[in-house]
Amino acid sequence: MAAARYHFHCTDGQDAVFDRTGRWVRNPELVWSHAERTAREIMAGCNWRLDWSKWIVDIHDGSGRHVGILSFTDVREQRQAA
Repeated sequence: MAAARYHFHCTDGQDAVFDRTGRWVRNPELVWSHAERTAREIMAGCNWRLDWSKWIVDIHDGSGRHVGILSFTDVREQRQAA
């Protein structure tokens, strides 16, 4: 299976973080795990302290077609094992 580029833009409808470079994903089923990782990276960069209830990851393929949306509220913080 050939890899395809996807873009994972994040927004709350007012502020936005645009993914201008995108990520290469080999399996389209892995797009959602990349979206979750993107949300976690944004939240971790703010120490998880903001209200993320309106934030989404807006996923587009390399040609700009809309693939899906993942709400930040559906993403859980990954805790490191002790």
